[in-house]
Amino acid sequence: MRLTILGGGGFRVPLVYGALLGDHAEGRVSRVTLYDEDPVRLAAMARVLADQAAASGAADAPEVTATRDLDEALRGADFVFSAIRVGGLEGRAADERIALAEGVLGQETVGAGGIAYGLRTVPVARELARRIARTAPEAWVINFTNPAGVVTEAMSQELGGRVIGICDSPVGLGRRIARLLGVARPAEAWIDYVGLNHLGWVRGLYVGGRDELPRLLADERALESFEEGRLFGADWLRSLGAIPNEYLHYYYFNRETVRAYQEAKQTRGAFLRDQQRGFYAEAGRPEQPAGAALAAWDRTRAEREATYMSENREVAGVGEREESDLESGGYEKVALALMRAIARDERSTLILNVRNGSTLSVLDAEAVIEVPCLVDANGAHPVSVAPLPLHAVGLVTSVKAAERAVLAAAASGSRVDAVKAFALHPLVDSVSVARRLLDGYAAEHPGLAYLR
Repeated sequence: MRLTILGGGGFRVPLVYGALLGDHAEGRVSRVTLYDEDPVRLAAMARVLADQAAASGAADAPEVTATRDLDEALRGADFVFSAIRVGGLEGRAADERIALAEGVLGQETVGAGGIAYGLRTVPVARELARRIARTAPEAWVINFTNPAGVVTEAMSQELGGRVIGICDSPVGLGRRIARLLGVARPAEAWIDYVGLNHLGWVRGLYVGGRDELPRLLADERALESFEEGRLFGADWLRSLGAIPNEYLHYYYFNRETVRAYQEAKQTRGAFLRDQQRGFYAEAGRPEQPAGAALAAWDRTRAEREATYMSENREVAGVGEREESDLESGGYEKVALALMRAIARDERSTLILNVRNGSTLSVLDAEAVIEVPCLVDANGAHPVSVAPLPLHAVGLVTSVKAAERAVLAAAASGSRVDAVKAFALHPLVDSVSVARRLLDGYAAEHPGLAYLR
């Protein structure tokens, strides 16, 4: 089986390859093709993967090839993993800086930053989807490109149900809750999770048909012992009767978070830009000892994980991340489980980004949502869920309206639609600010030159 990774020079590619190295079942991925437009990043990542294969000692490690020819990369692919970053980390740093200057959030998937990122990413993602449909029509596409919800929806307009979005946040949250509740096998727990990408809530965790979440909500000490409990506080979680995805901290504590970002020495995007600049320079050196590139990647990843959402933790007054919270949901494990379920018809239940159909009545059938899905050889099928509470309906529908304006702007090239995308988002509280944001982003990003 052949896997193509778009954005093959990306920093998190070794996570995917590491998961593949651990898969020895029949029908596994035997060839990985890395595609990237940046030759330096592509060469560096190829070295890291070569070090990984050597360190594993596996005689059957998936063969790795690298190319800058998109059609060559796609031809013959069974699965296409999309993890591109239009504008690079320099673009992300600019997204944050321009938004914060206007007093609004610039995070890469939430608020003004997410809209700017979406406006320059959606046209590229749509073109990639067209190329995939033409060159590898039988391939399944797994999208991790952010903002994942709107990008998956854009690609689905070309690929239908053959594109499925993934995220590690819901899985990581469910795992942490299950661990606190003493669930022996977290994978066997049913997580009642519903929302959009980076905008969802765990409303229940069922073991043997019984919802164990109320037991956690009643235990203040347990609530405040894990990442989300410390971020949101036990009182607020009990008020909601649910555990929000960590990204909802940007909504529930927006003023405090914006202030913390404004006062920070540098934004998250600027930190990652500088950090990865050093990593790629080190890993890309042509003459270096075996294993050096992988060692550099390991050091960089550890620092990256430890500093994740540091401003939000500062707002909550919870200090550094606990060791137990450093493990993410493992998006590479979600991707591997998804590929296994489809390729081998091994039925599985995963939280994924898929077309709504009739799952959430407040949204239309084509809207991409994030919910538990049953996966088999025919793809991912959203499971019926209970209606959203009113507070969630308000956020989900307003954010989806902003996403739809992004899609409309990307299709029409209309500045009017682009302003609408910013103005409709609940974290941008002024049409005047929306117009200034678009002016600032258009002046900074060549990728927004299509807007007129």
